[in-house]
Amino acid sequence: MTTSLGASHICISNDPKQQQQQLEIQKFNGLRLLRSPQSFNNRIHLFSHVSPFLVRAVSAPTKTETSAQPKRSKVEIFKEQSNFIRYPLNEELLTEAPNINEAATQLIKFHGSYQQYNRDERGSRTYSFMLRTKNPCGKVSNQLYLAMDDLADQFGIGTLRLTTRQTFQLHGVMKQNLKTVMSTIIKSMGSTLGACGDLNRNVLAPSAPLVRKDYLFAQQTADNIAALLTPQSGFYYDMWVDGEKYMSAEPPEVVNARNDNTHGTNFPDSPEPIYGTQFLPRKFKIAVTVPTDNSVDLFTNDIGVVVVSDDNEEPVGFNIYVGGGMGRTHRVETTFPRLAEPLGYVPKKDILSAVKAIVVTQRENGRRDDRRYSRMKYLISSWGIEKFRTVVEQYHGKKFEPCHELPEWEFKSYLGWHEQGDGNLYCGLHVDSGRVKGTMKKTLRELFEKYNLNARITPNQNIILCDIRRSWKRPITTALAQAGLLLPKYVDPLNVTAMACPAMPLCPLAIAEAERGIPDILKRVRTVFEKVGLKYNESVVIRITGCPNGCARPYMAELGLVGDGPNSYQGFEKLQELVDKWEGIPLSSARYNLKLFADKETYEAIDKLAKIQDKSAHQLAIDIIRNYVASHQNGKQE
Repeated sequence: MTTSLGASHICISNDPKQQQQQLEIQKFNGLRLLRSPQSFNNRIHLFSHVSPFLVRAVSAPTKTETSAQPKRSKVEIFKEQSNFIRYPLNEELLTEAPNINEAATQLIKFHGSYQQYNRDERGSRTYSFMLRTKNPCGKVSNQLYLAMDDLADQFGIGTLRLTTRQTFQLHGVMKQNLKTVMSTIIKSMGSTLGACGDLNRNVLAPSAPLVRKDYLFAQQTADNIAALLTPQSGFYYDMWVDGEKYMSAEPPEVVNARNDNTHGTNFPDSPEPIYGTQFLPRKFKIAVTVPTDNSVDLFTNDIGVVVVSDDNEEPVGFNIYVGGGMGRTHRVETTFPRLAEPLGYVPKKDILSAVKAIVVTQRENGRRDDRRYSRMKYLISSWGIEKFRTVVEQYHGKKFEPCHELPEWEFKSYLGWHEQGDGNLYCGLHVDSGRVKGTMKKTLRELFEKYNLNARITPNQNIILCDIRRSWKRPITTALAQAGLLLPKYVDPLNVTAMACPAMPLCPLAIAEAERGIPDILKRVRTVFEKVGLKYNESVVIRITGCPNGCARPYMAELGLVGDGPNSYQGFEKLQELVDKWEGIPLSSARYNLKLFADKETYEAIDKLAKIQDKSAHQLAIDIIRNYVASHQNGKQE
């Protein structure tokens, strides 16, 4: 059985044989072999200390060509034959069929879409497409929000979904409407490029619109990383807006970092200098944050970046963490969720080079034969952090410094009203499972139109209204309350931190309910809380996913439920173990005006007898009282 992940734990098997299997995953040497894998110790280092280095410059890695053709997954062949993610998707979109073929289904992910069908229906399949936007830092302009709201009504299922990676999901788009929807998003200064597929996904950053040096610097860094790793070959714009590009000017440091091939990171003369024809072995996730703010679940990402500031609160560099990831496969113990571990510290001018070097290390060495083991976490688990660091340093051209010490992490929801720091306010709104619908959707649109608001989507599936003048606070608060969008003090604490993926009926990977099932589950948990005497303001973090891929990051929750069949979730055995150890409801004297033990001697005598019966002194005393009362019903001894 596996244990759940916490702030400082990794999910591994309790069985020593299975632990050995986890560590001895066959190492695939990628498209170009760097060197033969070195042996590694049978242990996992989560937060190992990095020793300081005297030498700062290193040489680029030596690349040895191999004549043997490595085994590749089917998706790798689709990518190779696609003319940079164009064929056969471009042809499949022109057919009258409601769906697209297998190769096109894989390629459209790079464009930000998944093919789905309604699994509640029996018989023939009704196909549709889910679109996911890409919004670094969760930033949503007024223009884009209104466009997404319109598209949901005109071409979707009438709802918008806020995701755990600070993006929108739009469900139910028919194939014949894809180009209209995609082009509308692009022309509204939005994008879906790279929101799915084997490349860098949306870059997370704290969503609070705080006018503070560290927060602004973190968000700018997230924007730059997202730009650095955006595909360059034009396939997205060719497909959806006939080749016309809608792109903002990039900062010169981004352009320079992308084009720099000093250390052999690029494919010369390729339309995709970083990705090449094959892109990455699997999806790749990055988050940027500031010390103490773990709203982004930093350690669940392939790369976690933390701003480090000097004594004057001026950002000077970054701690970098690598190797996180949530996905696993049921009943395959060699797959597992994993927390990121420290790689090192870099000055702020080196962050783009360092990120690029990490991505290239995964590109060259991540497995491409079996997609279950293609995430970077398996490469690091196989190599060990020391070897991984050495190879990254070769592509980076410099040694990493030790990570700087950081304060304790906190979860920050940003719900309710807060100062931005520039004279304006922002208001964080809780949205159950991120589903914007009905009266809530109508009211939000009215507010966006009336006040010309911008927004941020949070990693907890909520939304923040930004740049609110003080004079607008009262009318906005009234409108939100009438729509059921309440201040956090009026929302059940269980709901405030809970998350669920969409799962049924549209996700093809789901094997259990999540979004549709979580309301009832939270109510049942609240009932249990009341039964055992927990107060209303007490809570636990509950996250539910319909499959083991972990989109709602359940392995980081205090109670994570992972679907493994209809109405079935993993975790039951561990919960049953805890229930079996539970000693019952503690009866406090304040609640029941009852004091069981008046003196120490009586307590010690009862405690001695209780141990013989494998009970606590409290349990035995209650049993004695109950038996006495039962034997004297109606004032008569039975």
